[in-house]
Amino acid sequence: MSRERGKDIAEGSTENQQPATPSRYESQKRRDWNTFGQYLKNQRPPVPLSQCNSNHVLDFLRYLDQFGKTKVHLQGCMFYGQPEPPAPCTCPLRQAWGSLDALIGRLRAAYEENGGTLETNPFANASIRVYLREVKDYQAKARGIPHKKKRKKQISSKGNDESSSEMQFP
Repeated sequence: MSRERGKDIAEGSTENQQPATPSRYESQKRRDWNTFGQYLKNQRPPVPLSQCNSNHVLDFLRYLDQFGKTKVHLQGCMFYGQPEPPAPCTCPLRQAWGSLDALIGRLRAAYEENGGTLETNPFANASIRVYLREVKDYQAKARGIPHKKKRKKQISSKGNDESSSEMQFP
């Protein structure tokens, strides 16, 4: 090993070293971003990311609902409004509100990291917030969970973590 190479290693140089393993959040964000990109490509006709709007995002959230794991009782179900029903029922499984909220947060960040602007971010559109609020309220009622509005916390400064995803915004 050369003297320079040894000095680089001793000083913690990152040259010729493996990149750090991405965090669970970063991995999930990349997966979600790629899944959304694939969803847009599978539309008939395919939707370029530059043409994506909040309606595409809402359609994506509704599409994901079929893969949910949370029992959400329908209004006609005898267990509607019961937090712990005593027996099984035929009500559908849906995506939990918290999962959808976290997904939108990751996609919102990924959009901007991939070249999109805050002003054009379809994941930050008011219609998405309205949809998430409606899902939250309905699921709370269906499961008999009282909704308590929390006070807003003071906003802390965000870190600016740079990571790359495979799909770039044009």
